[in-house]
Amino acid sequence: MRIVQDFVDAVGRTPLIRLRRVSEQTGCEIYGKAEFMNPGGSVKDRAARAIVLDAERRGILQAGGTVVEGTAGNTGIGLAHICNARGYRCVIVMPDNQSPEKYALIEALGAQVRRVKTVPYSDSNHYQKVAGRLAEELPNAIWANQFDNTANRRAHVETTGPEIWEQTGGRIDAFVAASGTGGTLAGVSEYLKSRTRSVRTVVADPPGSALYEYIRNGVVKATGSGSITEGIGIGRITANMQDAPIDDAVHIEDAETVRYVYRLLREEGLFVSSTSGINVAAAVHVARDLGPGHTVVTVLCDTGSKYLSRLFNRDWLAQKGLLEAAGLEDGAIMRDL
Repeated sequence: MRIVQDFVDAVGRTPLIRLRRVSEQTGCEIYGKAEFMNPGGSVKDRAARAIVLDAERRGILQAGGTVVEGTAGNTGIGLAHICNARGYRCVIVMPDNQSPEKYALIEALGAQVRRVKTVPYSDSNHYQKVAGRLAEELPNAIWANQFDNTANRRAHVETTGPEIWEQTGGRIDAFVAASGTGGTLAGVSEYLKSRTRSVRTVVADPPGSALYEYIRNGVVKATGSGSITEGIGIGRITANMQDAPIDDAVHIEDAETVRYVYRLLREEGLFVSSTSGINVAAAVHVARDLGPGHTVVTVLCDTGSKYLSRLFNRDWLAQKGLLEAAGLEDGAIMRDL
């Protein structure tokens, strides 16, 4: 077992977990990159580390400075950890439609949380734009700007992609992941395709997102009207997603996402988020399209602990019409799928 020097050095080098049941059912090897095992609990630790270290190298983040970011949650959590470790203040701007656990956790980490009304990106009061203005107003502050700061994408070109290549021994046929900022999907895809052009890279896209139509038809147009997922799906092409070598997209409805979240819990013992559920659901689609004997890798982004009041709450699921998808109808707690 290796010894690391600090929180920053502990980010990355997460294992691949073989997802036994879906592998058996498809005849493929389906692996989940266990990003919930990062020290801050999500794949966004990688982006947070890369953005802060890049700002330090460029001299725009000075000692005692402040990092400001607009985020749905996980990047804010990662930044709060990194800022504590490096001696910076952290201010996080969040839309008001996220799970309560995320706000509480970021505040517990010592960051300042500013909630703003949920509005379209075209609105000047969108949380990302509010964060950008706030960074300009505060002394000695930077805007992390995870959506259009390509240090995010480079982090996955330099770390996540090479780890997956090494862990699979270069035997990988497809990489599947949902996208919010585009950093993980684009960065991993860029690296894997630099090693072999034959690897397929596929977006897992929820209702309300425009990436499915963009990848399939070249049109930035939403499919469906909205999703229970948090932090993924987007209505524009970010700097991190521009020119990303993506081959295809799979549209996944919320009921299927929830079904796979609960399958992962019951069948694999993995307590993960809706983003992990949509990723595995899409990986199964891709595996079936490829046929038996192929290797598909996806991302287990974070744990379910930040979604207890929603994704793992019977009343909330009932309000969304998702009890049956979760296998919780008729008062059941667990059910074989």
